[in-house]
Parts: sequence; C-alpha cells; structure tokens
Amino acid sequence: MRKETDVLLVIDVQNDFCPGGRLAVPGGDEIVHIANRLAHGFQHVVLTQDWHPAGHSSFATSHAGKSPFEMVTMDYGPQTLWPDHCIQNTPGAAFHKDLDIPHAELIIRKGFRKGIDSYSAFFENDHKTPTGLGGYLKERGFTHVTCIGLAFDYCVRYSAEDARELGFDTDVIEAACRAIDLDGSADATRTSFAERGIVLA
Repeated sequence: MRKETDVLLVIDVQNDFCPGGRLAVPGGDEIVHIANRLAHGFQHVVLTQDWHPAGHSSFATSHAGKSPFEMVTMDYGPQTLWPDHCIQNTPGAAFHKDLDIPHAELIIRKGFRKGIDSYSAFFENDHKTPTGLGGYLKERGFTHVTCIGLAFDYCVRYSAEDARELGFDTDVIEAACRAIDLDGSADATRTSFAERGIVLA
C-alpha cells in the first residue's frame, strides 16, 4: 500500500479513447485491468473525465475545411484538431465499463469550456486556467502524484508535467498508459519527463 500522502491519478479511461471509440488510442482498453489492480495499492485515487460540449473548438468539425489531427492557432496557442469525442452525457464520454475503482474520491471533468481544450488534469490549454485539482491535492496534504491512463503523450503527459510544476513528486507508470503517437509525440514525452525529473516507471 502506498503512503497516505500518495495519490493515483487515473486519466480519461473513457469509451471514446478505447477501441471502437471516436478517438481510439491503440490498445487503450488494455490498461483497464492494470488500472484496477494498481488502484488497490493506493488509499487515494482521483479519476479524470474528458467532458466536451457539442461543437467544442478543438473538434475539426468546428473549423471549415479542416481535418482531424491538423494544427490550428487558437487565442491560447497551437491546438491539434480532434474528431468529435467525449461529448457530455454520451456513451463515448462514459468510463470504460470494466473500470472498477469504487474507492476513487474525486472525478475531475475537463474540457467543458467550449472555447478552450484541456489536456491536463490541472490546467486548461492556456496553462493558466486551473481545474482546481492542484488546490484540492495540496489542501488534503498529498505530496506524490502517480499518473496512468490515456493518452500517454497528451493528457497523461501534460497532467504529469503540471503536477511536477506545482511541486508534487511525480511518476508515470508507462505500462498503464497507451499513446496516440502523432509525429513522434511518445518519444518527445519520454524526453520531457527526463528533463523535468518525472520518474517513468
């Protein structure tokens, strides 16, 4: 059992990120049972859930003539355009049916502001607007964050980087993640973790 000051952050294990979903991460469903097993070793678990309104600005369908995975420039900087996914109150936004972590203490929903995407569990993509998770974890006295989930090179990456930036000891269990890997983004994530002192377990 991990220490009382450790928390497991289980990121976006949702139907749309698993095979058959609208933004399927290759092998995304393979981590569900790993996540369940790992969670037994933590007294404290937080889940995150991508939670977009229809017509979200990060969807390619919201930009005439654009296709999924193209880049555009938003007010807050570069933004990858995605297929419509994890739309609020749809089956795709639901957690995978086999995710079984009943002792999870909090669900953080992100990406619900129509005009800005949110990869990180801690901040929107402007890197300024907080979700409130950082304050919650600090107020409860947590000092160590372990990240797992989907996708390794996007929401897991930015959540881990922000956790480290906020002063938490941070590690990522790569066996409990799967990557989208756009243009070498998985390797770039590993490099970033090494530079920032994030332990890749």
